Amino acid sequence: MSSEKRNRYTKELKDAILVRMMPPNNESVKSFSMDTGISEQSLYKWRKKARIDGNPTPGNGQTSERWSSEDKFLVVLETYAMNEINLAEYCRKKGLYKEQIDAWRSVCLNANTCELNQTKRLSQELKDEKRHTTEIEKDLRIKEKALAEAAALLLLRKKARAIWGDHEDE
Repeated sequence: MSSEKRNRYTKELKDAILVRMMPPNNESVKSFSMDTGISEQSLYKWRKKARIDGNPTPGNGQTSERWSSEDKFLVVLETYAMNEINLAEYCRKKGLYKEQIDAWRSVCLNANTCELNQTKRLSQELKDEKRHTTEIEKDLRIKEKALAEAAALLLLRKKARAIWGDHEDE
């Protein structure tokens, strides 16, 4: 590929396009491609690079509540150390609400708590099931022994009748 083709779009143009793909505009790649004539492949590549660089750029025409977890997480990372004034300015610029970012931050901070609780719950359920299985196996062994004893008694009774004859009539 020639360097002329690779440098077809300037960094300023790419940055301006990415800004339009971010909130509050949230333009979709498809509609943006139709409007500008830039291939969807190029736009997806630019968006992917921006995400790798840590920028939330949904560009899918969706509202912020329907963003992917990755995009929300990137916003949380980007705003984590901001003071109230900077956060308010960021929210105005991106078309977001502080409450949204607070909720996303809370979800991110508590993400592994559910996993820990679920692990504890599953562990307890497994112990309960093992205990229940052990009880059932114990009952089964007792019943098997009783059945074997009953079968042995029936067999002995049958042999005794064969040896001494049937004395039930007497």
